[in-house]
Amino acid sequence: MVGIVLVSHSAAVARSVAELARDLAGGGPVCPVATAGGTADGGLGTSAELIVAAAREVDGGAGVALLVDLGSSVLTVKALLLDEELPSGSRLVDAPFVEGAIAAVVAASAGAALDAVASVAAEAYTYRKA
Repeated sequence: MVGIVLVSHSAAVARSVAELARDLAGGGPVCPVATAGGTADGGLGTSAELIVAAAREVDGGAGVALLVDLGSSVLTVKALLLDEELPSGSRLVDAPFVEGAIAAVVAASAGAALDAVASVAAEAYTYRKA
């Protein structure tokens, strides 16, 4: 299965979104999901080391989709990809953090390939709430 990494400036936000996505994908096996929230010392921010560790944790060979919240998390993941520090087949997914994470976890848990996981997560931008 494709692995999912949720990168947020807050460890609590990353954990909560992961829990919500796992719960909504329930009913069968759930894809590997890891979080990289905040800094290594527990503060707000982004940690390259936590991102790399999370990506390695969920990498099963089918690819790793990384969803990020904002600012430095985007830049950090882009730099890690450019420097080839993430597992082969890792991809930054341009999607809204919460809705995209849910769509990605549901799709990956259903056995979708990385391209499909990225596509359904990106489609979350079109979800209308009004």
